[in-house]
Amino acid sequence: MSYEIQKTEAEWRAQLSPEEYHVLREAGTERPFVGEYTDTKTVGVYSCRACGSELFSSETKFDSHCGWPSYYAPLAEDRVEYIEDTSLGMRRVEVRCAACGGHLGHVFEGEGYGTPTDQRYCINSISLTLRPAG
Repeated sequence: MSYEIQKTEAEWRAQLSPEEYHVLREAGTERPFVGEYTDTKTVGVYSCRACGSELFSSETKFDSHCGWPSYYAPLAEDRVEYIEDTSLGMRRVEVRCAACGGHLGHVFEGEGYGTPTDQRYCINSISLTLRPAG
């Protein structure tokens, strides 16, 4: 896929910390319950840490108790890209930033959360930057 924001791997490495690079550019996962936004209740917008694109609103964030920040919808469908992921021997749907291709996490359906979409966007905190409202 061709992304609006394109950089060389050297440019990404220079911009991102090694941990950010691993998650955003190599589809890594941060450990559960350690991310800075897992339990955050601050009102605002969550943007891609790599490129700044606005992706999720605190209004759609909910407590899933899974160890990562969870949202039931992105700000708009064109803000994220979905890719089938069978890397762990099961079918999952990877979520990437549509502007730069940065790995954000995965989206799951049918888990029974009381959300309007019955979806859980399980997103790595390290993939995001919170911009508080006001």
